[in-house]
Parts: sequence; C-alpha cells; structure tokens
Amino acid sequence: MLRVRVLASTLPLVALGLFVRGELIAGPQPCIAVGDRAVQIAPALERADIHVAFTDDPARATVRVQIVDSPDAADFTVTDGAITDEPGGCALAPETRLVAIAANPAATDPLIYLSHDDSGGTDYRIFVRAGRFTARDAAALLVGASDRHAPITTASIGSRS
Repeated sequence: MLRVRVLASTLPLVALGLFVRGELIAGPQPCIAVGDRAVQIAPALERADIHVAFTDDPARATVRVQIVDSPDAADFTVTDGAITDEPGGCALAPETRLVAIAANPAATDPLIYLSHDDSGGTDYRIFVRAGRFTARDAAALLVGASDRHAPITTASIGSRS
C-alpha cells in the first residue's frame, strides 16, 4: 500500500515537470543561422523571444510568404539534403532567437500569409522539401530572423537536438 501512495504522490510531480519543461522528449528543432545569429523554433511558446502567427486572410497579413515549386525561384530553400548538423551553424547560444508560432497572436506579432499564389506584394519566396521542416516552420524562422522583415541575403540551415 505504501508503494502505491509513493507512486501516486510522484505522478503529479512528474506531470508538472513535463508541463514546465514543455516537452516529453527533446527532438531536433528547426533552425537557421543568419549572419552570426541562430534562429530556432522554440520548444515551448513561453520560451520564445518572438511570436509569429499565420492568417488565411491576405488583407490582415503583415508579411506575405509564397511557397514556390522551384528552388531557383526561391529566396530561401530548405531540402533534406541541405539540413546538416554543421558545427556552430545553429548552436544554441545567448544570441539565439527563439521563435514560436502563436495560435492567438498579439496585435504586435507578425502575421504571416502563406500561400502558393503569386498575389503580388510577396516579401519572401520559399521552397521546402524536407522531413524536419514544414513550410510554416521555414516561414516562421525567416520572419523571426528579421527585425524589419527585410529580405535575408545569406542563411544556412540545420537542426539542433
């Protein structure tokens, strides 16, 4: 009976620890290196430095990202072959900016319209063919990497375990 009580009293502590940490098993987080700073998808919403959100309404968007069918037409390309664990490329450091995708954005959060259409006024064009990156991840990282949402000239990609 004592064993059952000990087990029953530790389960809430374990659950609380998992809730505070934000994840059960740490997996690789999508990450890009821009200049001397890494930008990574945050493992938990509350740990993020910047929040972005997505909208289906192009009129509400503050940033427009087009998904293109060719790497040659893209400003930024993510493919399985390009994802590496390059030393220093996406190492977690104090300069690393953590980006979270918010379901309920604040009025000041960038609002991304992601589409396949060339509706004009596109800020970024991305090509994504990767197992670890989604088009939403790539768009969130690109927008999170820029303070002014200006086009990014050079970036390398990777993942951090």
